[in-house]
Amino acid sequence: MNQIIRVFIASVALVLGGVALAGPVNVNTADAETIAAELSGIGMVRAQAIVEYRETHGPFETIDDLLEVSGIGPRVLDMNRADIRLSDEE
Repeated sequence: MNQIIRVFIASVALVLGGVALAGPVNVNTADAETIAAELSGIGMVRAQAIVEYRETHGPFETIDDLLEVSGIGPRVLDMNRADIRLSDEE
């Protein structure tokens, strides 16, 4: 029985160790690496697209403005809505 418990605990530790917890990120100031690391479903390609869009069009005024970025759809946006910041004061 102890062996089963040890295997179970080790398995849980491995699974949880690989899970990255998303955190708040200011999409108007963060670099692509930070955006990719902190937002779920956003890899480097999408994160770089966010930065490029911001540099071309100026800061995002609403979270929904991210839908204008190629590769960002409603599902990805809704998954991350609670962790997206537009300023450091939020």
